Amino acid sequence: MSEPDPDEKIDATFRNGSLTAAGIILGFSLNFISVWVSNPNDWSRIDIPPMLFLTIGIAIQVKVFADLLARDSLFAVKYDRSRRLFLIGLGIVATGIGIALINDILGIGRMRMLG
Repeated sequence: MSEPDPDEKIDATFRNGSLTAAGIILGFSLNFISVWVSNPNDWSRIDIPPMLFLTIGIAIQVKVFADLLARDSLFAVKYDRSRRLFLIGLGIVATGIGIALINDILGIGRMRMLG
């Protein structure tokens, strides 16, 4: 895939749809971490890796959301970079959720996901 021209712009409506989708997914990520950390169970060392993945992934999603709100996000180069970063952040969050779920299934984590 070729790189877009540095002056090429995307339509604002297209960017707005991406901004909405990013905001909804960011909201789900923030809700998941808030429910998970408000769990009354004690923390253990095994709970640290998923928490790190979740925190880093959410931080990337927040940065991308802020980038998409900027006026210069209508430039195709900046939009494509934000899109790639968002997918990376989403993958990191999914990895954190997966690790937490595996810990829960195996019974080695104290932060219960499945009840």
